[in-house]
Amino acid sequence: MTLITFTPVAHVDDVPPGTSKVVDLDGQSVLICHSNGRLFAIANRCSHADEPLACGRIRAGWIACPVHGARFDLETGRAMNPPAKAPIRVYEVRIIGEQIEVAR
Repeated sequence: MTLITFTPVAHVDDVPPGTSKVVDLDGQSVLICHSNGRLFAIANRCSHADEPLACGRIRAGWIACPVHGARFDLETGRAMNPPAKAPIRVYEVRIIGEQIEVAR
């Protein structure tokens, strides 16, 4: 059985609705996104252009790459439109008190 380890990365107040915050998780750039009343954690890299998603537009459960406009589902990481075809990595998120924790 694999034990999931969660790491505290931010306070809930650090990521208001409709915003995102870049955090470091074991040397990986992870983007915490607040959309549709939920917090999501995704790899901070577009699978198409290998560009940061941190400045991307967040709407209705997706984020758009600021370079080419490729959209990714925040829950599944699925590429929603060209030019991206490959998904991005998603991380499990939990809230403990006021702390956002991400699974490693």
